[in-house]
Amino acid sequence: MSSPPASSFKSGSSHADDEKPNGLVTNSPEPMSDDDKDANGIEYEHEDDAQYAYSEGTDGVEDEEDNEGEDEDEEEEEEEEEPALKYERLGDVAHELLQKDSASTLTYSNKRLALGTHAGIVHILDLTGQRIKSVKPHSASIIDICMDETADFIATASLDGQVVIHSLSTTEVYSFDMRRPMRTIALEPNFAKSGSRAFICGGMAGNLVMHEKGWLGHKETLLHSGEGPIWQTRWRGRLIAWANDLMRIIFIDRPADSPRADLFKCTLHWQDDSTLLIAWADEIKVARIRTRPRTAANPKTNLPPLIVEVTAVFQLDCMIAGIVPHPMTTPLSAMVPQPRPSNVASSPSQPFLTSFLVLAYTPPDTSLLTGNELASSHAEQARKAAERPELRIISRSGEELAADALSITGFERWGCNDYVLVDVPSNQHEAFYVVLSPKDVVVVRPRDWRDHVAWLVERKRYEEALEEIERRQVAGETAAAEGEEGIDAIAIGQKYIEHLVSEGEFVKAARLCPKVCGQDTKRWEDWIFVFVQKHQLQAIIPFVPTESPTLGHLVYEMILAYFLAHDRQTLLNTIRDWPKGIYDISVIIVAVQAELDRAPSSSAMTSTSPDTAILMECLAELYTMNRQPGKALPYFIRLRRPNVFDLIRENNLFTSVQDQVTLLVDFDHELMEKRRKEGAEPEESTVIKLFVDHIHSIPIGRVVQQLESRPYYLYLYLDALFMKDSHLTSDFADKQVTLYAEYAPLRLIDFLRASNYYNLEMAYRICNERDLVPEMVFLLGRMGNNRQALTLIIERLGDVNRAIDFAKEQHDDDLWEDLLRYSESRPTFIRGLLENVGAEIDPIRLIRRIKNGLEIPGLKGALIKILHDFNLQMSLLEGCQTVLNGDCVDLASTLYRGQSSGFSLNGKTSCPICSLPLVQMPQSLILLYLCRHIVHARCASKSDRPLLPNDDSLVTTRPNTSARIALTSMIRARIDQGCPVCHRRGEGERT
Repeated sequence: MSSPPASSFKSGSSHADDEKPNGLVTNSPEPMSDDDKDANGIEYEHEDDAQYAYSEGTDGVEDEEDNEGEDEDEEEEEEEEEPALKYERLGDVAHELLQKDSASTLTYSNKRLALGTHAGIVHILDLTGQRIKSVKPHSASIIDICMDETADFIATASLDGQVVIHSLSTTEVYSFDMRRPMRTIALEPNFAKSGSRAFICGGMAGNLVMHEKGWLGHKETLLHSGEGPIWQTRWRGRLIAWANDLMRIIFIDRPADSPRADLFKCTLHWQDDSTLLIAWADEIKVARIRTRPRTAANPKTNLPPLIVEVTAVFQLDCMIAGIVPHPMTTPLSAMVPQPRPSNVASSPSQPFLTSFLVLAYTPPDTSLLTGNELASSHAEQARKAAERPELRIISRSGEELAADALSITGFERWGCNDYVLVDVPSNQHEAFYVVLSPKDVVVVRPRDWRDHVAWLVERKRYEEALEEIERRQVAGETAAAEGEEGIDAIAIGQKYIEHLVSEGEFVKAARLCPKVCGQDTKRWEDWIFVFVQKHQLQAIIPFVPTESPTLGHLVYEMILAYFLAHDRQTLLNTIRDWPKGIYDISVIIVAVQAELDRAPSSSAMTSTSPDTAILMECLAELYTMNRQPGKALPYFIRLRRPNVFDLIRENNLFTSVQDQVTLLVDFDHELMEKRRKEGAEPEESTVIKLFVDHIHSIPIGRVVQQLESRPYYLYLYLDALFMKDSHLTSDFADKQVTLYAEYAPLRLIDFLRASNYYNLEMAYRICNERDLVPEMVFLLGRMGNNRQALTLIIERLGDVNRAIDFAKEQHDDDLWEDLLRYSESRPTFIRGLLENVGAEIDPIRLIRRIKNGLEIPGLKGALIKILHDFNLQMSLLEGCQTVLNGDCVDLASTLYRGQSSGFSLNGKTSCPICSLPLVQMPQSLILLYLCRHIVHARCASKSDRPLLPNDDSLVTTRPNTSARIALTSMIRARIDQGCPVCHRRGEGERT
């Protein structure tokens, strides 16, 4: 069994935490313990050894001699297989750079490619191959190159023993002389943001060294040594993987017949933070790092936190020059995979649904595949021409999905280590790969859907091609296939439609027309006429566009004529739905009018058949669309359609209906009666609202004149106008009095109160004729005949409360006298006055007018009510006085407490006058006012006379009470005013 050089793993925390990795995971040649683990936190696991045992030769592969009869069938299947990749060279500049030099290594980061050459030069290229910058950090071949995630720092390792790190944006450069040829270098993640500037490197000296920047320069840490040259190392997250000659991966010993490590390099590629792809010689291994599960069955607490397991092992029939993961989202997903003649062992669990893209190299001399290093010299190898390298896609199950031979310049001279495979991940651009040889740079891209469509078209599988185009359009991808060779969707669709029509599948062909014809009006019309000739117009009608694009008038007129003859309801719906202007409306009007004239009931005011009604609706819609709403109005009225009023509003037909007021009123009356019979709630008259909202187009006088024969609607119209603006009906106020008295007598009083335009005498006469006493009382009051109005209230209504209210409204003392005089002989009124007496009349005045011996029912209760009201009033007054007295006492107590309580003073308290601290050294005199203000004595006096007396007996450190009182009196006498702060506010208080 061939085994790669061991790839070791190192675990640890990120350098962002300033912690070192935990140490090198080494595997000694001696057998491992039962735990199969190392001392640094990683445990290795593998399946039974039988899963990794491979047989030599071609066991498990069908013998070609036994399948000679099936060769032709296999060749036909191979012809139908679609390629997975497409190729192009990377720009002219990259080709020119390699004319006098040869490339040795390549890497990618952040939209930039870094190319190292055998002359020790580094070229920075963009993704189109244009050179951005070039530097020459070495004097010999650059063996490995690495860029950080920002593509700002470039690290190179060379055969000259130098390791150099360059910054492209600054002058920051690090150079280290390792004194032995270097083979590999890797920068720590987030190198540009990390202060440690850590990296690892290794080479022919067999030492894997980590360099970290410190206070006194870079510090070196030896991670591994003593087991042969370090061929490659890669750093991902917290893990480091490297390859050398003697180490083993997953504890599988390297067989004695393994190929030479210096001729067939080991490739390490981190697929993600927990998956490492290892390719060396003819074998691929997938290693997965996972967290150790914590279970109750495993009582050990000192086990490492991570476990490494090999999830898949593949052996190929070629040497591997490079490996990267490849997504399974290519047209190859529809192809039948071809098995390879190799044994495969894999784990049932696959971390990602990806395949492998392998750069395969077939050695020209099979002796190189043995472990005997003397089997072939370099001179012998040079004389043998190498075969073309291949790019192969290998599935996770070990099946070869595709294989392409590359046309690399000078491939005959290159060995396995001369090739490099780099993946460029997708980041605002399409993901692709780059294959590097000493004299060539080839860009490898997965075939996209356009390539897939072109491949289908070549094989005349038009339906599949169109389905692919449609699927991409639905996904939101821009289908820029129009005009490209072999990807003309229109041509594909045209041929497909022709095929469907010839097969009689008209509905399917019609459904395809919108996709094929698109915005091409001529193509649309040509296909529509084809359907007409085949008498299958109904099949394409649902797909005919009415806008974007708009076809010729004849097409739409043919469709409407078809509906007129076969489906008139659809004709009406189509007229309503289609935009106007796409066909000649007058032509359709003539055709529909001819059909209506032939109908037996076309002359009647109302249709007698559904077809006739539909035809009239069609004509009404067509006239409306043709800007002839006046001609459409009669049809809507004949059809008794509620949208008559909407038609008038939408088309501004108000001037046209000025003389059709009675007709519209009758139509509206029918609609209201219909709704009433259906149990609907009564609504406002639509026609009245129409007239009221458009008084400028439909004059009020003209409406009133026509509604003279419809007095109820005249009442509704004038009432609506009055509610909108009382001044609008000023000319018809007398008529309104009559209409209110007739149709709404309860609302007449409101109108009389709100309007000032009616004739009072005429209004009184109308009310008198209908015996509307309250209205007569109001009118008499407005005319100034208060006594007659009061007489009506007393004699006709007998309502003492109304009489009292009327007297209160007039504010006339004589009227009160008349009311008292009228009440002298009316016990009921006397009692009513006693019960409702108020501030307007003195109860004593009323009581004195009561005649002796006059029996007044309820007099006792009325007198008791008067006395009760008086007592209540007195009680309220006393209660208010009590509350007032209590508030005064509380406020006085609050004022006293506030003025007699102590003052709060600290070292930070400042004078409100001068804003200086009150506490000073030596302490000056300060004044405390009862208003709670504290000021300097000098700030309270406006005169120059000092406030402190000259008598030392009064000014002492500890004055007695008498001296204190005397001092206070003297200072008070010398103060010109009260508190200066309050004085500013006009509230001066004395101390």
